[in-house]
Amino acid sequence: MRKLLRIVVVLFTTVTFAQTGHIMQGVGAVNMSMGGAATAQPLDISGALQWNPAAISVFDGKILKFDIGAFSGSPKVYSSYTDPNSGMTFAGSTKDDKGLSPMPAIAYVWGKEDSKHTFGVSAFGISGFGVDFPTESNNPGSPNFNPMEPANPINFPQEFNGFGNLYSDYMLLQVGFTWSYQVSEKFSIGIEPTINYGALEIGPNPLVRPDFPIEMGGTGKGYPVSETASSLGYGAQIGVFYDTQSGFKIGASYKTQQYFGAMEFDSKYLDGTVANDAEFTMNYPAVYSIGLGYSKAKFDLALDYRYIDYENADGFDKSGWEIGDNGFPTGAVNGFGWNSINVISAGIQYKGIEKLPLRFGYTYSSNPIDEELAFFSMPATAIIAHAFQFGFSYPIGDNFMLDALYHHGISDGKTEGQMLSPMAISPTNPLGKVPETKVGYDMTTDLIMIGITYTFAKK
Repeated sequence: MRKLLRIVVVLFTTVTFAQTGHIMQGVGAVNMSMGGAATAQPLDISGALQWNPAAISVFDGKILKFDIGAFSGSPKVYSSYTDPNSGMTFAGSTKDDKGLSPMPAIAYVWGKEDSKHTFGVSAFGISGFGVDFPTESNNPGSPNFNPMEPANPINFPQEFNGFGNLYSDYMLLQVGFTWSYQVSEKFSIGIEPTINYGALEIGPNPLVRPDFPIEMGGTGKGYPVSETASSLGYGAQIGVFYDTQSGFKIGASYKTQQYFGAMEFDSKYLDGTVANDAEFTMNYPAVYSIGLGYSKAKFDLALDYRYIDYENADGFDKSGWEIGDNGFPTGAVNGFGWNSINVISAGIQYKGIEKLPLRFGYTYSSNPIDEELAFFSMPATAIIAHAFQFGFSYPIGDNFMLDALYHHGISDGKTEGQMLSPMAISPTNPLGKVPETKVGYDMTTDLIMIGITYTFAKK
C-alpha cells in the first residue's frame, strides 16, 4: 500500500514548487493564473476545491479537470567563513542541480441543476520543497584546491565542516472529498474531509543525531544520509460562500492543521554503517482564507488574504538543537522554527475577446524564516515573495476547454543569517552561532502549465 501511495505521490506532487512557505500558492492553470485567488471567485473547480469547498455550489452537472505542468526552480545557496587562525576567508555559491519537475492535478465535481447538493473529489500536490546542492569541488580535500578561488564552505565535505552534497525531497499529496450545500440562492456552506500522504528524504539529515568528532567522544562520521520516510495524515476544510448576484461575492474558509504520524528515518553514515534511529513529525499548518470577488460582463476580479499558521504546526514550531538527557546538545535539530505568514493573492480575468479569456495574477508572501534561524532552513529554500502569472483559456468543441499558464516567481533578496554549530553552543550562545560566518539563499521559479476541462453532456 505504501509503495502504491508513493507512486501516486510522485505523479501528483512537485518537489520544489512551494511558494508561500512550503505551500503551493494555487492549483491548476486557471487558479494559478489568478494568483491563487478563488475563495470568493470560483472560476474553475480546482481552485474552488482547494480554497473554499462551499464555492463548488456554483457548478452544475459533471465536470472533470486535469492539469499538467513543467516546473523549474533555480535556488542558490551562498556562504562565507573566515578561519580564525589564518585569517583566510572562504566564500562562494552553489546552484541547485535539479531539473524540471512535473506538476499534475486532477479534480471532479458533480451535481444536479435542481439540487442543493454538490459533490467533489480531488487529488492535489499541495506542498513540497527540495534542493540538490552538490559538494563544492574546490574544497580542502581536493588535490587541486585553490583557496584564492571562490569556494562555498557550506558544501565542503563533512570532514571539513561542511554538509557536502545537501539534498532534500519533500512532497505532500492531499485527497479531498467535498460536499457543498446551497442554503439559499445566494448562500452556500461546504465541508471537505482530507486524507494526506507525506514523504521526506534528506541528506545529510540534521534531524538525526550525528557522530561527533573524536575529541568529543565520537568517531567523526558526522551526519548520516536518510532513506525516504513517510507518514499518513488527516484533516478537514470548511467554508462559506455568499453571492449577492449583483456582481459582488464574499467567501471564507478554514483548513485545519493536517495531522501526521511521525516519520521514522532509516539512516546510514557515508561509510555505510548504520546510524541512530530518528523520528520527526511535520504537520501541514492551519490556513485561514477570506476572499472578495466581483464579476461583470467583461471582467472577473478576485482578491484573497490568507494566514498560514506555521508557529503552531508540529515540525515548524520548535527550533534550535536537541538537548540530551545529560543536558548537552545531541547535534540533532528540533525543527525549522518558522513564523506564521501573510499571503495576498489577486487576479483579473478579461472576457472581452470572444472565446479567449485572458487572466493576470499576482501573489505576495511574507517570509517565515527568521534571520538567526536561516541556517536550519537550507533544505527548504523555496521561499518566493513575489509571483507573477499570465494565463488564458480556449474552448475546443462543446465539452472541452483548454487552459494555459505561465508563472515566474522571485524571492525578495537573500534569506541570510550566520552558520550554526552544536559544537559552538554555550550559555551565552544557545544557537551555536559561528563567528565570522554567513549563509544565505535565494530562488527564482518558472512554470508552464496546460489544463483540460471536460464538461459532461447533459442528458
